[in-house]
Amino acid sequence: MSERGLPQPGPLSVDELRDEVAAGRVDTVLLAIADMQGRLQGKRLSARYFLNEVLGHGSEGCNYLLAVDVDMNTVDGYAMSSWDRGYGDFVMKPDISTLRWVPWQEGTVMLMADLAWENDEDVTASPRQILRRQLARLADRGLAAFVGTELEFVVYEDSYEDAWKRGYRDMTPANLYNVDYSLIGTARIEPLLRRIRRDMEGAGLYVESAKGECNLGQHEIAFRYDEALKTCDNHSIYKNGAKEIAAQEGKSITFMAKPNAREGNSCHIHISLWSADGVSAMAGDGPHGLSELGARFIAGQLAHMRELTLFYAPNINSYKRYVPGSFAPTAVKWGVDNRTCSLRLVGHGQSLRIENRVPGGDVNPYLAVAALIAAGLHGIDEELSLEDAFEGNAYESGAETVPHTLRDALALFEGSKLARETFGDDVVAHYANNARVELAAFDAAVTDWELFRGFERM
Repeated sequence: MSERGLPQPGPLSVDELRDEVAAGRVDTVLLAIADMQGRLQGKRLSARYFLNEVLGHGSEGCNYLLAVDVDMNTVDGYAMSSWDRGYGDFVMKPDISTLRWVPWQEGTVMLMADLAWENDEDVTASPRQILRRQLARLADRGLAAFVGTELEFVVYEDSYEDAWKRGYRDMTPANLYNVDYSLIGTARIEPLLRRIRRDMEGAGLYVESAKGECNLGQHEIAFRYDEALKTCDNHSIYKNGAKEIAAQEGKSITFMAKPNAREGNSCHIHISLWSADGVSAMAGDGPHGLSELGARFIAGQLAHMRELTLFYAPNINSYKRYVPGSFAPTAVKWGVDNRTCSLRLVGHGQSLRIENRVPGGDVNPYLAVAALIAAGLHGIDEELSLEDAFEGNAYESGAETVPHTLRDALALFEGSKLARETFGDDVVAHYANNARVELAAFDAAVTDWELFRGFERM
């Protein structure tokens, strides 16, 4: 038992849950799904009801959870869910392997769910199912993907409610100067960072470190890599939990890709392929320590990066990060330990991996990792050759760049043969509609920028 009266970190078995419920230490089970934005949605269930009913049969939820905008408004254009279809239910099927404690909520455990229709067919547009299908393609080849995600965030002294009421203006960042790698700077908010780290350990995540970043109040907590699906689950649970913990402390955290004009919040994704016998399939005796398979895996990601950027940068704000000289990538290039490139090769031997630097803190990890695998597998299957590693400043390379706007990324995604063949026309249509909904909302909005530029002077 830990000092907080909870078992040591790790998965929680159903038998252990029954014991905890019988002892009165658990009364609530959170059943969560990942929505289109990678947010956790679901239900708070009585623990007894979960064990007696939901564990064996699942729980229903309105299928509009995958067909609404960020504000949870119903919108048109989705084939799977609409007024014409009656906004029926899908089934949230508990994934028992994800059962864990929620240390920041008293008497509470949680687990993720997969989505199925009433006839038990998968909900193909569900982010978790999209990733599962790509992992199955890897498994058919005797391969598995291991992934690590590096989420940056900005901490404010203001509560979420205060920030909302003041229109997110004049907020106080937790640090008033650049605290990149600064121990004295991170010490200023160590009570919050330490609580997040400890509570995430209690939820079964393997915390590696915390460090300051460049923006005012910006920090990063890093977690150890793991199997792809587990990492994506942990990513979403951490992001949700960190916000809840900050709110309990009267503060707020944002993972927006570009919350202000300074450095944005990135989410660098590290990915490597392993064989069934636990050996890196990317490491070999080729240039830079790559195997032939590893080189082709990277070549596929380069070849299809632009057309799959919608899964790496899903929001209008995502594209504000891509500023030359900002450590956010613009050029579609790869390099060895070169942070100016979109793809950065890091590690040696068994630790060799590729880091995709395109996603921001707003990324849906399930979709992004699915896109990395899909592109990489195409490179393997088509035996694509990997161009030479770029040396120098990729911002000045003259190479193709990632799309500049969500509108550009949408057009590339809809026209992508790979996306349609790999994910399916229904998935492409679903996420293309999501992008169009966001663009329509943005195009209709009158922004502060317009008011300040035009209220008096135009």
